[in-house]
Amino acid sequence: MEQAHGEDGVGQGPDGLFGALAERMFSEVWSREVLTCRERRLLLVGLLVGQGMDDALERHLDTALRSGELTPAELRETVVFLTLYAGWPRAARLSAQVEKLICRTARA
Repeated sequence: MEQAHGEDGVGQGPDGLFGALAERMFSEVWSREVLTCRERRLLLVGLLVGQGMDDALERHLDTALRSGELTPAELRETVVFLTLYAGWPRAARLSAQVEKLICRTARA
Protein backbone atom coordinates (compact mmCIF):
# COMPACT_ATOMS: atom_id res chain seq x y z
CA MET A 1 0.00 0.00 0.00
CA GLU A 2 2.85 2.34 0.70
CA GLN A 3 4.21 1.87 -2.84
CA ALA A 4 0.81 2.56 -4.40
CA HIS A 5 -0.49 5.38 -2.18
CA GLY A 6 2.59 6.73 -0.48
CA GLU A 7 1.26 5.70 2.92
CA ASP A 8 1.02 2.45 4.81
CA GLY A 9 -2.63 2.55 5.88
CA VAL A 10 -1.73 2.30 9.55
CA GLY A 11 -4.76 2.79 11.74
CA GLN A 12 -7.19 1.25 9.28
CA GLY A 13 -7.32 -2.04 11.14
CA PRO A 14 -6.13 -5.25 9.48
CA ASP A 15 -9.27 -7.12 10.57
CA GLY A 16 -11.73 -4.62 9.12
CA LEU A 17 -13.12 -4.44 5.61
CA PHE A 18 -10.58 -1.86 4.49
CA GLY A 19 -7.70 -3.94 5.85
CA ALA A 20 -8.87 -7.05 4.05
CA LEU A 21 -9.40 -5.23 0.75
CA ALA A 22 -6.14 -3.33 1.01
CA GLU A 23 -4.19 -6.49 1.71
CA ARG A 24 -5.57 -8.18 -1.39
CA MET A 25 -5.41 -5.19 -3.69
CA PHE A 26 -2.02 -3.89 -2.76
CA SER A 27 -0.14 -7.07 -2.02
CA GLU A 28 -1.43 -9.04 -4.98
CA VAL A 29 -2.41 -6.63 -7.71
CA TRP A 30 0.33 -4.00 -7.36
CA SER A 31 3.07 -6.61 -6.96
CA ARG A 32 2.30 -8.64 -10.08
CA GLU A 33 5.21 -8.74 -12.51
CA VAL A 34 3.58 -8.18 -15.91
CA LEU A 35 3.20 -4.40 -15.49
CA THR A 36 5.66 -2.17 -13.69
CA CYS A 37 4.52 0.15 -10.92
CA ARG A 38 5.15 3.03 -13.32
CA GLU A 39 2.84 1.50 -15.93
CA ARG A 40 0.18 0.86 -13.29
CA ARG A 41 0.51 4.45 -12.11
CA LEU A 42 0.03 5.81 -15.64
CA LEU A 43 -3.07 3.66 -16.13
CA LEU A 44 -4.46 4.77 -12.80
CA VAL A 45 -3.77 8.45 -13.46
CA GLY A 46 -5.66 8.22 -16.75
CA LEU A 47 -8.59 6.52 -15.06
CA LEU A 48 -8.70 9.02 -12.19
CA VAL A 49 -8.60 11.97 -14.60
CA GLY A 50 -11.38 10.45 -16.69
CA GLN A 51 -13.50 9.86 -13.60
CA GLY A 52 -12.80 13.34 -12.20
CA MET A 53 -11.44 11.87 -8.95
CA ASP A 54 -9.17 14.81 -8.14
CA ASP A 55 -8.44 13.94 -4.49
CA ALA A 56 -7.21 10.43 -5.28
CA LEU A 57 -5.42 11.78 -8.35
CA GLU A 58 -3.38 14.24 -6.32
CA ARG A 59 -2.20 11.47 -4.00
CA HIS A 60 -1.10 9.30 -6.93
CA LEU A 61 0.60 12.16 -8.77
CA ASP A 62 2.48 13.09 -5.60
CA THR A 63 3.54 9.49 -5.00
CA ALA A 64 4.65 9.08 -8.64
CA LEU A 65 6.75 12.24 -8.47
CA ARG A 66 8.30 11.57 -5.05
CA SER A 67 9.09 7.93 -5.86
CA GLY A 68 10.68 8.79 -9.19
CA GLU A 69 8.15 6.68 -11.11
CA LEU A 70 7.38 9.73 -13.23
CA THR A 71 9.50 12.81 -13.86
CA PRO A 72 8.14 16.36 -14.08
CA ALA A 73 8.51 16.19 -17.88
CA GLU A 74 6.59 12.90 -18.01
CA LEU A 75 3.80 14.31 -15.83
CA ARG A 76 3.51 17.32 -18.12
CA GLU A 77 3.42 15.06 -21.18
CA THR A 78 0.69 13.02 -19.50
CA VAL A 79 -1.38 16.22 -19.23
CA VAL A 80 -0.93 16.88 -22.95
CA PHE A 81 -1.92 13.34 -23.87
CA LEU A 82 -4.93 13.16 -21.56
CA THR A 83 -6.27 16.49 -22.80
CA LEU A 84 -7.27 14.77 -26.05
CA TYR A 85 -9.29 12.11 -24.23
CA ALA A 86 -10.48 13.66 -20.98
CA GLY A 87 -11.30 17.12 -22.32
CA TRP A 88 -10.05 20.58 -21.58
CA PRO A 89 -11.68 21.20 -18.16
CA ARG A 90 -10.29 18.02 -16.60
CA ALA A 91 -6.91 18.49 -18.25
CA ALA A 92 -6.73 22.08 -16.98
CA ARG A 93 -7.32 20.85 -13.41
CA LEU A 94 -4.73 18.12 -13.93
CA SER A 95 -2.21 20.63 -15.24
CA ALA A 96 -2.71 22.84 -12.19
CA GLN A 97 -2.27 19.84 -9.86
CA VAL A 98 0.88 18.71 -11.67
CA GLU A 99 2.48 22.16 -11.62
CA LYS A 100 1.66 22.62 -7.92
CA LEU A 101 3.24 19.25 -7.07
CA ILE A 102 6.32 19.94 -9.19
CA CYS A 103 6.84 23.30 -7.46
CA ARG A 104 6.33 21.76 -4.02
CA THR A 105 8.75 18.93 -4.77
CA ALA A 106 11.37 21.31 -6.17
CA ARG A 107 11.28 23.34 -2.93
CA ALA A 108 11.58 20.28 -0.70
